[in-house]
Amino acid sequence: MSEQTYGSRAEAVELELFVHRFSAIAWQMGEALRRTALSVNVKERLDFSCALLDPEGELVVNAPHIPVHLGALGLCVRTVKDVLPLGPGDVVVTNHPGYGGSHLPDITVISPVFGGAAGDVEGKRPLLGYVASRAHHAEIGGSRPGSMPPGAGSLAEEGVVLEPQHLIRSGKPRWAEMRQRLSSGPYPSRAVEENLADLAAAVAANQRGIVALRTLAQQHGETTVLHYMNALKQQSENRVREALRGLGDGRFRATELLDDGSPLVVSLDLKDGSGVVDFAGSAPVHPGNLNATPAVVRSVVLYAFRLLLDRPLPLNEGLLRTVRLEIPEGILNPPFPEDARLAPAVVGGNVETSQRLVDALIKALGLAACSQGTMNNVLFGNDHFGYYETVCGGCGAGADFDGESAVHSHMTNTAITDPEVLEHRYPVRLERFSVREGSGGAGRHPGGDGVVRQFLFLEPVSLSVLSQHRVEAPYGAAGGRPGALGRQVVMRSSGEEQSLSGIDGCEIEPGDRLLLETPGGGGWGKVEIEDAE
Repeated sequence: MSEQTYGSRAEAVELELFVHRFSAIAWQMGEALRRTALSVNVKERLDFSCALLDPEGELVVNAPHIPVHLGALGLCVRTVKDVLPLGPGDVVVTNHPGYGGSHLPDITVISPVFGGAAGDVEGKRPLLGYVASRAHHAEIGGSRPGSMPPGAGSLAEEGVVLEPQHLIRSGKPRWAEMRQRLSSGPYPSRAVEENLADLAAAVAANQRGIVALRTLAQQHGETTVLHYMNALKQQSENRVREALRGLGDGRFRATELLDDGSPLVVSLDLKDGSGVVDFAGSAPVHPGNLNATPAVVRSVVLYAFRLLLDRPLPLNEGLLRTVRLEIPEGILNPPFPEDARLAPAVVGGNVETSQRLVDALIKALGLAACSQGTMNNVLFGNDHFGYYETVCGGCGAGADFDGESAVHSHMTNTAITDPEVLEHRYPVRLERFSVREGSGGAGRHPGGDGVVRQFLFLEPVSLSVLSQHRVEAPYGAAGGRPGALGRQVVMRSSGEEQSLSGIDGCEIEPGDRLLLETPGGGGWGKVEIEDAE
């Protein structure tokens, strides 16, 4: 064995070790956040993400949390550090979609990590990177409890807007100022103490990441740590380039329609493993809340490219180095004027448009049939609380696999609240949660089934739902049949039934029920008539 071959193998082994070391940092952060958070949404549903970024603010590793969060964190950190100085002892927060945010309930907490010995002059300590946490706050204000109002037409209606600001500056906390921000504005938060508790948990999680990254640098050297951060991104770039070469040169194009008919269009023009991902032809700025942001679009593309790889790699921005994204102004790149009352609403863009955009990319790449393509967002509350959950459904089948039933897919990766916790903390009873048999599309490989979920409400609440695939069915592929549409019905205590549209809301009285049926996944491959019979 030559020295060069040995060196290459040693380098590969060392890189693999550092990938696990970096990933362990994000895992530790996530566990610290989960353990110390107060809200059901973070502690039970695990609706949060933690990541490690390099000194340029590019995503290096993540724990396997929420894909729609993770791909956006790099752009968020880079945008924030360009407008706000970040020094030792600083912690910055934002939820503003114009600064790499996704939607207002997702609050991002960013901390820089500086190396050097404890006695070094702070101004001369090298920057090792950043740690960031993004958690969904089930209540951050807005015109309806749960902070995802289905009828919102402006950002101001969706809750408290936090432009990038210091929560801690040079080690000095600013909790009083944050409390004031959360308690003010046209639609203040209904759960300020819970917000502050979860923010404190995110700060603690970041601190765990800071200590872990500094320790790693002390053990192996700062230059070595930075080298392997870049080496991981380079490895990811190489593997994506190889996968894109496997697709061949040419144009891959697909269109998906939102349930209201708004088109999402993606074109991939590839040549020799690189190219352009263009979203020209997608809808203009949406009048409702289905506007996404470039940060969310980056999350979608990063996730889809990761699906092309058959080797385990954490999501990182090396996966996007081989392509250029072109996102014209419109539903996927809306303008954000300073006045939030004039800025577009985005809360559904993060959770629903992101899922439908994955539908389009997977269709263009021919990877699988369509999954449920929605997060089935259910929100209810009153002046005292806001509850939020996303509900699982069916996955699309592929050329050599059946679709999974009753699971989250693609841009979401949360848990469901345990019935005991749900019924103890909130005025509701869970009467049914079961697989929706037969809702997956038929095919040589059938799509996965959705679920049925039914609530009984015990006190008056405002109910909101945000969903997709209530009009446009999840497509089948290679001759497979589409999955079943989702639906939601309010069953009044009087016996009357009220069907809700995919993005809708109503007032609930004690004794009323919500019946939710989530979509199935599309099937793959044509089923012969005799087989179907």
